[in-house]
Amino acid sequence: MQKNRTLVKWLCCFALLLPSLKTFANGDKTFAELAKESNAIVRNEETVFTVHAVNSGTTRFKTTITVLNENGDRYATLYVPYDKLSKVTSIEGTSYDRFGKKIKKLKNSDIKDVSAISNISVYEDNRAKIASLEYSVYPYTVEFEYEMTQKNMMFYPRWYPQGAEDVSVEKASLEVQMPAGMPLRYRESNLSQSVAKSSSATQDIYRWEIKGLTPIRREPYGPDFAELVPQVLTAPATFEVEGYQGSMESWKDFGLWINKLNEGRGTLPDETVAKLKQLTANAKTTEEKVRLVYTYMQGKTRYVSIQLGIGGFQPFEASFVDSKGYGDCKALSNYTQAMLSAVGVKSHYALIKAGEGEAGIKVDFPSSQFNHVILCVPMPQDTMWLECTSQTEAAGYNGSFTGDRHALLITPEGGKLVKTTAYGPEENLQVRNVRIKLDETGSGLAKVNTHYTGLQQESRDGIIHRLKPEEQRKWLYERIQAPAFEIEKYTLAQKKDRVPSVTEDLELSLRGCATLSGKRMFVNLNLLSKWTSVPGQKEKRTMEVVRTMAFKDVDTVEIEIPAGYTLEYLPKPMRFNSPFGNYTANVKMDGQRVIYTREMQMGKGRYAPETYSQLVDFYNNIIKADQEKVVLVKNIQ
Repeated sequence: MQKNRTLVKWLCCFALLLPSLKTFANGDKTFAELAKESNAIVRNEETVFTVHAVNSGTTRFKTTITVLNENGDRYATLYVPYDKLSKVTSIEGTSYDRFGKKIKKLKNSDIKDVSAISNISVYEDNRAKIASLEYSVYPYTVEFEYEMTQKNMMFYPRWYPQGAEDVSVEKASLEVQMPAGMPLRYRESNLSQSVAKSSSATQDIYRWEIKGLTPIRREPYGPDFAELVPQVLTAPATFEVEGYQGSMESWKDFGLWINKLNEGRGTLPDETVAKLKQLTANAKTTEEKVRLVYTYMQGKTRYVSIQLGIGGFQPFEASFVDSKGYGDCKALSNYTQAMLSAVGVKSHYALIKAGEGEAGIKVDFPSSQFNHVILCVPMPQDTMWLECTSQTEAAGYNGSFTGDRHALLITPEGGKLVKTTAYGPEENLQVRNVRIKLDETGSGLAKVNTHYTGLQQESRDGIIHRLKPEEQRKWLYERIQAPAFEIEKYTLAQKKDRVPSVTEDLELSLRGCATLSGKRMFVNLNLLSKWTSVPGQKEKRTMEVVRTMAFKDVDTVEIEIPAGYTLEYLPKPMRFNSPFGNYTANVKMDGQRVIYTREMQMGKGRYAPETYSQLVDFYNNIIKADQEKVVLVKNIQ
């Protein structure tokens, strides 16, 4: 407590000493409120985006940040990305110590220019300017300023003035300057004050400002951080990138622009078309044709990302991919679409925001919010989705990477939003059967058969295709939740259906299946599927409860007990119901066997804040139930 008071005192003095900062608190927030639980305070941040025409613009950015401790040091580094369609024209920076004395002014030699190639790309023209003003004595303040010009006018600013949970914001503003009469599209969230508009003879000006934001502390199972903070998304009505003009006024219009980029890029060599027709000649259904073509594509190509200029949005020609055997998500989806078309199957190129745990797009704000392309194949009874960048994915499976979210189908008529496949408890299964032969020491030999489907098979899918046998064994050792054990044997087998599955067979040598106390043996029933985590509970929950995955676990455990033991205690049946899911557990004796069954099913969705205590109680009840034991007693002659 004394340390915190000292820091506050230092910073109050520090604020007075800095000539460029007249006050320290804004928006009814005191300094103490801004500093509390903060690692850094954004003192002032200004973003000015000027649109010159449909194909050019300028961004000017200036920020002053006080770093309070070592956890805030990352805010003392400026990172400015650029590429072929943008140029950084200036960068300046200065740092001050806690007395307001200048520590350092950036020189050109301090600014690094590095490649920003992502870990999924072989080559792209993305680069970044990086400048750091980190200092070892706290608190200290950094000022950064930069200007850049851009020719890619698909992207207008996305303003998140509070970019992390641990930062306070004293003041921040966004200003967008448009040519007079040229409309700006925008979407506001969590703002206390809406846009202020003004105009001059040549410009229409839109300005947003916020003050006095204190750190946000997300609650367990709470909404995504982006839902909680002020934000403004802006986008053009019309735009141009390297001669390709388009509109974002509707999803239909944006899809028509993508059509322009893709036009004429779906032609295949005649010999390839003939090969595909021969490959699918005996297919009895459309789905069989799709699977044959998809498998052919997976075996012939590999994923290589090359992002250069308009090539970041436009696919390679199908003939190029056919001859070279590689391409990025756009090129491989376009190639697969061309191959399906060659055998009479209609499909749609589809833009999507991919990634496990990614927040969904803002469906009410047509704009470029996507980072990936997949292929959609409409079917009479269902729709198949194809992940064309994977050499191992099951045809028709979206999974955690692209499932249960909106995609933009690129149809001849333009863009159309649709939802990808959502997977419920019956698709995300873990069905486990365990047979254990227990000896008199409490150890045992176990044969475990587990069938995983949907999202629950994804981790096993990854180790099947990416790890060598010795690495797979190590991975299993790290994840099997059992008492002391040795893996004697294991096998993993995958089946690639619309909902793929993995069957895992284990032979385990277990120590500590049961504990001995005198003539009694206490037998653990749930050896492999114990629930162990309960989130913390605040005095008052303020945020919605968000569960993002539905699943169902079914366990059957048969334990053969040693000769000479009889039953003394059998747990009663357990049943717990909650808004979030259900749990049952039962135990019975059948001769010399203890048979334990357990089923846990959880849904996904959003729930009122007041239900959170029920979730905590539900998990606590499950943890207690999963610890139940059977008590055996040894017969003494």
